[in-house]
Amino acid sequence: MVQYGLIGYPLGHSFSKKYFTEKFEIEKIQAEYRNFEIENLDVLPDLLEKHPDLRGFNVTIPHKQHILPFLAKQSEEALAIGAVNCVKIERHASNYQLIGYNTDTYGFRKALLNFIPPGIKYSLVLGNGGAAKAIRYTLHQLGITSLTVTRTPRSGQEIGYTEVAPYLADHLLLVNTTPLGTWPNIADFPPIPYEYLTPRHYLFDLVYNPENTAFMKRGAAAGAHVCNGWGMLIGQAEAGWKIWTTDLAE
Repeated sequence: MVQYGLIGYPLGHSFSKKYFTEKFEIEKIQAEYRNFEIENLDVLPDLLEKHPDLRGFNVTIPHKQHILPFLAKQSEEALAIGAVNCVKIERHASNYQLIGYNTDTYGFRKALLNFIPPGIKYSLVLGNGGAAKAIRYTLHQLGITSLTVTRTPRSGQEIGYTEVAPYLADHLLLVNTTPLGTWPNIADFPPIPYEYLTPRHYLFDLVYNPENTAFMKRGAAAGAHVCNGWGMLIGQAEAGWKIWTTDLAE
């Protein structure tokens, strides 16, 4: 049976496995989705030999950058972002090559355009981890200028959380790329001045568990529009499926 999977460490509860298993059952697709909990990617070649029916896999923490040396090719987005979360395996007899993509940008773009109105020009990206790279890339592609907010600013393109207030007058989109507020630590939230938010502001949280995060609740209490990361997650999963099965993603 054709296989797909998820590589990361630790994996714990996997959205991808549940999502694709249900998708395969509903759409009557003869395929299996497996979790491969791998701490060190040095075992990847051996895994690929042991699973010749594996046609593609998702990549999660901590391997989105560690996977890069194993790839024969990368998509334009993956090269620009410097991280890969989706790999297609092209097999030719006993040989194979790995092609890397970043589907976070597809998922975020689709979810964001369904959420914000036209005309937003400036955004604040909360956090500077791997996810933030894909978010900043996508915002740039959409013509939205981004400024990164981090606890330890290191350049002119970054500011600290205590410096946010003056920017909220024209930076109407705020994207939380940090894990703050993720279950079980649901009381956590990025330390921005929520009292300066208005109904003109749009808060997008990459966190999807819980459905309504503390970041979103505080934003909504100030009248801001809020959205969680569920739509982005679905979008990146479907983009990955398209890559694995048709070589293309839109």
